[in-house]
Amino acid sequence: MHILIIEDEPATAKRLEKMLHEIDPEVNILTVLDTVEESVSFFKSGKAVDLVFMDIHLADGNSFEIFKQVSVQSPVIFTTAYDQYAIKAFKVNSIDYLLKPIKKEELTSSLEKFRTSLKPEAADYETLINILKQQQQEHLSRIMVRIGQEIRTIDIPEVAYFPIENKSLYAVMKNGKRYLLDFTMDQLEKQLNPKQFFRINRSMIINYDAISKMVSYSKSRIKIELSPPFSKDAITSTDRSGDFKDWLNVKF
Repeated sequence: MHILIIEDEPATAKRLEKMLHEIDPEVNILTVLDTVEESVSFFKSGKAVDLVFMDIHLADGNSFEIFKQVSVQSPVIFTTAYDQYAIKAFKVNSIDYLLKPIKKEELTSSLEKFRTSLKPEAADYETLINILKQQQQEHLSRIMVRIGQEIRTIDIPEVAYFPIENKSLYAVMKNGKRYLLDFTMDQLEKQLNPKQFFRINRSMIINYDAISKMVSYSKSRIKIELSPPFSKDAITSTDRSGDFKDWLNVKF
């Protein structure tokens, strides 16, 4: 399978390549492009490509501009943090729409959908709705915590961040209170609203409202100052930095 990746964040593109090869070692990544201009030139060249993974916001503009300038015959899987573009994406050659950060199981499902020959012309709004339902499940609004023998609930919007410390997961509230949780980080991440919460690295999920300052760090990473302050540095991992920037753009 010959695959083209259109993505302007190198770390995100590299992570996608890695996952694709883990899922199917026979996958051939033709190239990675990061602009509308390069993508238009590629499609005009007539080079054969079986499947395209395409981010929506590229270095020089919106990727939908590609479809205005050239005919794209290959099926497309959009990879983006912007769920508001789903219907527009479905009107072009899209066979799926993956929200960042992309999960391996969702990527596997998309490749299987491609392999079973779901054609763009066969897609309809019912299919789109099913996709969105899968990706926009109901999110946690509160969560149970234990304090000794006492059981109580905390409101998720009032959580500033979820750190792992000494192999245990905590909820740190906006008022500074801390509660031990009976969750794994992976379990929790799947149930939080991705528009409000983002997992910046293996050991921390932050609430957008808790960000007080951000500064550039090494290798495109970002150091985040949180409110209330965290005892350690909160820094995006290399493979999540690109997705984090996309996530911020949804908010601003």
